[in-house]
Amino acid sequence: MKRNEFFAVLGISAGALIYAPFLTSCSKSSTMDTPTPPAGGALDFTLDLSLPANSALNTNGGSLLKSGVIVARTSGGTYVAVASACTHQGTTVEFNSTSSQFHCPNHGSNFGTNGSVVNGPATTALKMYNVTLTGTSLRVYA
Repeated sequence: MKRNEFFAVLGISAGALIYAPFLTSCSKSSTMDTPTPPAGGALDFTLDLSLPANSALNTNGGSLLKSGVIVARTSGGTYVAVASACTHQGTTVEFNSTSSQFHCPNHGSNFGTNGSVVNGPATTALKMYNVTLTGTSLRVYA
């Protein structure tokens, strides 16, 4: 192999290594935390509210994302859980503690704490999950 050929191959290889992360970041595949039903087929998990990782739920207006579900504590102190994907185009919604609504930052849809559409462009409600509090254990299930 000649010196010029070596540097050409080296340059192409280095370029591929440098640009690979940029090219894969443009792909439509997502590594978002989506609900994965357990073997039984239904979503079911428990949050220990005494753990620091779940401490946001100890305050009215707090929320967290787990397994593709947003769990929130409303201003009235009740817990609600909804599917995190906006029904318009799948963007992860956020809980707005001031308005007590779930908000899609992509196109502006808002959903009530019961999952209903407050304003679009979304036209379908968010999927709601059951929530049961026992001591410091908060169970979220379908």
